[in-house]
Amino acid sequence: MPSFRATIQITGLRPGHAPEEVMDTAVAVVASRHVVEANQLDVVAGIPRITVRFMVEGSEYDAENHLARDTAASLQHGLGSVALTGALRTFRRSAGKWLPL
Repeated sequence: MPSFRATIQITGLRPGHAPEEVMDTAVAVVASRHVVEANQLDVVAGIPRITVRFMVEGSEYDAENHLARDTAASLQHGLGSVALTGALRTFRRSAGKWLPL
């Protein structure tokens, strides 16, 4: 099964939500579609960024990429209930490197 990761900037919290809800929501959204391999929070240039790594069921290369992009879009949509988000990027693991989709 191919491995993908989605990264998304978190620029703020919605009122009434705790910071830990952001990662919990992110993992739950992706896990509802695919197997989550890992997740992490980084701060890049002062902006929090969540990364969720997941596997897509193997099929045809372009179809796998399409599923990964859809999952990333769902991630951004799902996070909208608890946080304000910024840039979203999706990557595919290939030959030991993360290549942008």
